[in-house]
Amino acid sequence: MKSIQVKGMSCQHCVMAVTKALGAVDGIENVSVDLASGTATFDEVKPVDASVVAAAVKKAGYEIG
Repeated sequence: MKSIQVKGMSCQHCVMAVTKALGAVDGIENVSVDLASGTATFDEVKPVDASVVAAAVKKAGYEIG
């Protein structure tokens, strides 16, 4: 399981947006986003470049912290 910090989340809608964005990345499964800690965790079922993860989060309107 991999974990990243996500900056800019403030509500449950933010959590759902980040969850959806990461879940759409090929190779990522089992996404879980915790608003209180600002942490997103997920399983990589195949190698995923960090820049792809960052781009998905940024496209959703948030930043990797």
